[in-house]
Amino acid sequence: MKNPLEYYQKHLEIYKASAQKFYKKMTTLSIYRLLAFVITVVGIYVTFSTWQIAVFIAVIGITIFLYLLSKYNDAKAERLFNEALVKINEAEISIASGNFHDRNDGLAFQDPNHFYSLDIDLFGRASFFQFINRTTIKEGTQELADALKANNTDDILSRQEAIKELSSKPEWRQFYAAKSSFVLVETPATQTIKWLKNHQSFLPKIMNWLPKAFSIVSIFIFGLIFFNIIVNQAIIGYWLLLGLGLSSIYVKKINLLSSNTDKLKYTFRQYALLLDLIENESFSSQLLQQKQQQIQQEGKKASGIFSELSKSLDALDNRNNLISAIFGNGLFLSDIKNSYRIEEWIKLHADKVTDWFEVVSFFDAYNSLGNFTFNHPDFVFPEIVNDGIVIQAERLGHPLLKKEKRVDSDVTIKNEQFFIVTGANMAGKSTFLRTISLHIVMANVGLPVCAKTSRYSPVKLITSMRTTDSLTDDSSYFFSELTRLKYIVDAIQKEPYFIVLDEILKGTNSTDKAIGSRKFVEKLVASNATGIIATHDLSLCEIEKELDEVKNYYFDAEIINDELYFDYKLKEGVCKNMNASFLLKKMNIV
Repeated sequence: MKNPLEYYQKHLEIYKASAQKFYKKMTTLSIYRLLAFVITVVGIYVTFSTWQIAVFIAVIGITIFLYLLSKYNDAKAERLFNEALVKINEAEISIASGNFHDRNDGLAFQDPNHFYSLDIDLFGRASFFQFINRTTIKEGTQELADALKANNTDDILSRQEAIKELSSKPEWRQFYAAKSSFVLVETPATQTIKWLKNHQSFLPKIMNWLPKAFSIVSIFIFGLIFFNIIVNQAIIGYWLLLGLGLSSIYVKKINLLSSNTDKLKYTFRQYALLLDLIENESFSSQLLQQKQQQIQQEGKKASGIFSELSKSLDALDNRNNLISAIFGNGLFLSDIKNSYRIEEWIKLHADKVTDWFEVVSFFDAYNSLGNFTFNHPDFVFPEIVNDGIVIQAERLGHPLLKKEKRVDSDVTIKNEQFFIVTGANMAGKSTFLRTISLHIVMANVGLPVCAKTSRYSPVKLITSMRTTDSLTDDSSYFFSELTRLKYIVDAIQKEPYFIVLDEILKGTNSTDKAIGSRKFVEKLVASNATGIIATHDLSLCEIEKELDEVKNYYFDAEIINDELYFDYKLKEGVCKNMNASFLLKKMNIV
């Protein structure tokens, strides 16, 4: 398997060289454009007395100039594309060294009422989302956040296959990310879709052929004047005024259409490029093939359909040029022609835009998942089982901790088994809870997990690890915690969940807490629940003697040479060493 860092370093140099090559090409084309302009001006000046020759030179000169301009714009687009690829590879190298805390942390997606998003560092600074997110489109970012919060145990194998396949296509993923980075969405996708579906056409059917007929007559009149068949050149002025008069009938509605589409044209042009990438890639996994089929319409490619609209929007945008507006409308009814094309496109394709936008967002999100998989070739896709084991993992670790610092654990949790985990402060209890939680979330999403091997029976996750009081809701910390625990009890009555609890009932006195925690764990076990609770209350460990489903584990701490030492290893039994008094004394607090 490829070394991700070597891949990024190699391709960083390739794309840097390519960007420099296109920069040099842009410089050369700029010089050629200048020469073409100067030669054309001189030619017109020299032949000005013979206007037919001057017009001929002007047409040839403008054609060459526009051709060179087109080549210049192509070279510029390629340069920007390669510069975007440079940034992508630079970012991956930087993230691999641990520098990712300045990226989008997804804090807006954190929900205190969600099953687990508040508790397991899924969002926020140094979160799992911040670490894996490579999305560039707002809807793609939402799609990724939704996937992490979905708590979906269906079709895991299908998602695994899709993510595996995308992870094996690093170049395609980077091309997609580079092109999608140019999508500047001024209007949200939902608003765009709503406008397209609600647009009321205002141009009659006659406008399908009238601009074409008017343009033919205009060209015919010019030909007659050019060959001196018509000597009264004023006729072209009258014809121009007629065209402007016809255009003015719809000018207000065309202005409104132009205003609504002006913000969309660049987005649609970029979406066409992304759809083209999706259409022309060969996928073998069922889920990715389904997404490809979703953007097909009556044998036509979605990218081509989007390009049609993009061209019409660009053509309509030329009305902002005064000369183009006067002569384009006066001689060719260009505003009417372009507006009619746009309205016909909306009639034919508005209902499919939702699918196209959704597929683009899907790949934007799933490329992040594929990228994460590519970056961690030592992670393993869980084997999906249904044999009484919930998690059976060898050398399971937290995916955000560096390999050289991480202490992994062998963990086997059976269905309807409940672990009570004790340990000293900072010994690793909370990290272990989040490691187990992330294993479940990652496995359900379809991602590989941080382990040597993993057998997993899909289960939904629910947690209570962080509870806050709410001044705005006038609720105390203790009441908020009880509300969360009630939420868990109600949820497990409907379907199975893996429950993760960290030091519950912190908002009451120690005696009350011990009694309440014991009763709560007993209730969960009686409900055939599966899960883990971390606690400092050693009396809770007595439940193991009474209930076979309960197992005690602990993380230890030792004082060696007057220094606190943690091995962060999960051990079977009850913790005997606590460190609060030692730390208070060590830090001169007492």
